[in-house]
Amino acid sequence: MLKFLKSSSKKAGLPPGSLVHIGEKNSSEVKITVLDFSEEQFEEKQVKDISECFPFKDTPTVTWINIDGLHDTGVIGKICEHYGVHPLIQEDILHTGQRPKTEDFQSYIYIVLNMLSADKSATSVLSEQVSIILGSNFVISFQEKEGDVFDNVRERIRSAKGRIRKMGPDYLAYALIDAVVDNYFAILEYFGERIEGLEENLLANPDPHTLQSIHGLKREMIFLRKSVWPLREVISALQRGDNDIFKETTQIYLRDIYDHTIQVIDTVETFRDMISGMLDTYLSSISNRMNEVMKVLTIIATIFIPLTFIAGIYGMNFDKMPELKWAFGYPLALALMLAVGLLMVFYFRKKKWL
Repeated sequence: MLKFLKSSSKKAGLPPGSLVHIGEKNSSEVKITVLDFSEEQFEEKQVKDISECFPFKDTPTVTWINIDGLHDTGVIGKICEHYGVHPLIQEDILHTGQRPKTEDFQSYIYIVLNMLSADKSATSVLSEQVSIILGSNFVISFQEKEGDVFDNVRERIRSAKGRIRKMGPDYLAYALIDAVVDNYFAILEYFGERIEGLEENLLANPDPHTLQSIHGLKREMIFLRKSVWPLREVISALQRGDNDIFKETTQIYLRDIYDHTIQVIDTVETFRDMISGMLDTYLSSISNRMNEVMKVLTIIATIFIPLTFIAGIYGMNFDKMPELKWAFGYPLALALMLAVGLLMVFYFRKKKWL
């Protein structure tokens, strides 16, 4: 979060709509992929110059332009200017870390999503902003870097499976949103496995590392909740919108995404409650362990108190103490201490304190 705030300070003092990339630095070349299709034909190509995408604005087919990499602001500015994207939307595309949202400009709809991926080597979740421009016959998606969850969508377009080639750009936008939401379930499964393993370790042998893992999971869950909760508002706004870009035939699919989003949110809340319960369990386990240690120490000290008392009395060495002259005084004192100690141990066991 601190890194994001430091990056955001680069915009300070600039006029609204200034094209400044805020996000992770990337030196790789911007990758531009075009999929143009209809029910009868399909074309896929990777272009080097962004101007090659301009003719697709007025074609009767559906065009999906995907741009991987936001660090080249010139490329983003050219494509957005040609397709009539508002300067403030261009600024939001380059300003990564946006809250999921949607903006309706009548001629197009702007949608922001957070695409998540699990970094199992670092036991953390990575987030990438995905911006989608939905127009009357095109969809333009902007990603921070190469690699996404849209491979199944591309394969369905290539093989003409399902209804994606028969529908319009609104259905394509739905398919992209659906792929992002479906990936949330994979992330939740990853979290579920981590929580299950942590629960077993918590019950078997809780240690300071367990506490660190619980706090780490708690932070990740807060981050996940921040990414998922606003998505419900986005889908709801798309359903209620008056824009004709999302046709009636696609609305039912948006309702399906809304149901999936609610399910994801419910699971996130359940995991948050479980992690809070695990923290309470950890503190209780540590407290119980401390109580057991104190109990043992208290019992040992209690047993030795009367023994110390007896040893203190017979350690005074007064001349008038008759026991000092007894031949069996020493063994009798030891026997008395042993008897007192055994009697106290028996009493503690009867009380089930041992």
